[in-house]
Amino acid sequence: MTSAEDDDLAAAWGEALEQEGSAEAAPAPDAARVLNQAEIDSLLGFGGGDAKQEDQTGIERIVSAGLVSYERLPMLEIVFDRLVRILSTSLRNFTSDNVEVSIDSIVSLRFGDYLNSVPLPAMLAVFKVEEWDNYGLLVVDSALIYSVVDVLLGGRRGTAAMRIEGRPYTTIERTLVERLITVVLQDLSDAFSPLSPANFRFERLEVNPRFAAVSRLSNACILSRLRVDMEDRGGKIELLLPYATLEPVRELLLQQFMGEKFGRDSIWETHLAEELRHTELALDVVLDEQAMPLASVMSLQRGDRITLNVAPGAPVMLRCGEVPLFEAELGRRENRLAVRIGRALRRQPEGG
Repeated sequence: MTSAEDDDLAAAWGEALEQEGSAEAAPAPDAARVLNQAEIDSLLGFGGGDAKQEDQTGIERIVSAGLVSYERLPMLEIVFDRLVRILSTSLRNFTSDNVEVSIDSIVSLRFGDYLNSVPLPAMLAVFKVEEWDNYGLLVVDSALIYSVVDVLLGGRRGTAAMRIEGRPYTTIERTLVERLITVVLQDLSDAFSPLSPANFRFERLEVNPRFAAVSRLSNACILSRLRVDMEDRGGKIELLLPYATLEPVRELLLQQFMGEKFGRDSIWETHLAEELRHTELALDVVLDEQAMPLASVMSLQRGDRITLNVAPGAPVMLRCGEVPLFEAELGRRENRLAVRIGRALRRQPEGG
C-alpha cells in the first residue's frame, strides 16, 4: 500500500469518527428531555420571589384563590393594634421589665401550611372563644420562653438566656409560659371587647403541632406575628385565628371604622326624610261602598242614579289608596265640600 493510499484511508477513517461523535452528541428527535428543578420552577411560575398579583401565573392564582386576604377585614388590623398597646402595658407589669411589643406581620395562609412551618421547639396553646364556640392557636417560640423564664426567675440583664437544646420543657417553664399565655389571652379579649364581647379561654398546652390541630389543614387562617423585646432579650408570639372562628363577627370586622352601620347613611336618611315629607299624596273621601253585579255595571248609562246606603250626617272614611286613615264628618266650608277628621282608624294587620 502506497503512502497516498494510506493518507486517503486515514482521512476517511477520521471523517467517519467525526460523524459518529456528532450523532452521539445530538439527541434523537423522539427522546424525552428531563427538566431540572430550576426549569420546573420557572415553568410553574414559582421561585420568582414575592411576585405581585399581576405578575403571577395562572397556576399561582389558582393555588391562592382559596385564601381570603386579611385586608378584606379592615377592623381586624385595628383590633391587633389595640392588642399591641394593651399587651405592652400588661407585659411590663408581668415581668417588671421594659417590654416593647410590635406587629411583625399579618398574613393569610392555610392551617396545614402553618403547622408545617412552626419552628420547634415551641409551645402551642389551644384556646377557645366562648361566645364564638370555636378555637384558635397561640404559639410562643423557644427564644421568648427562655427569656420569660430568665426574667421571672431573676436572671441578670445583659446576659443571653441559657438555651439547652434536645430536652423537653420542664414543669417550671411550662407553668411560667402558661401564666404568660393567660395574660396575652386576657388582653386579646380586651382588644375585641369594643367590637364584640369575646372571652378567650386557655384550653391546653402542646409541644407537638399535630396535637394542636384545631381546624382542617386546608382551611384558611389569619396569622399575626408579634415581636416582644425585653431590652437584650425577647422572642415572638404567633396568633393564629381560623376564618371559621371569626365568622360570627365577620360583619363587624368588615367595617372601615368602629361603629359603622352598613346600609345606613345619616346624610342620605335626612335627605330622604325631607323629600318624603314634601311628597304629594291623594286622599279619597269614601261615602259608601257597594258590591254590584258586572251586568249592572255594564248596563249603566248617562243619567242613571246610584243610591247610597248612607244617612245624612253619617261619618265618611278618608283613605289613601287601599289604606284607611281617618273617620271624618262631611260638611261645607264656604262654597266647597269639606271634611272634619274625627278619629284615626287602626290599620288591620296583614292576613288578620
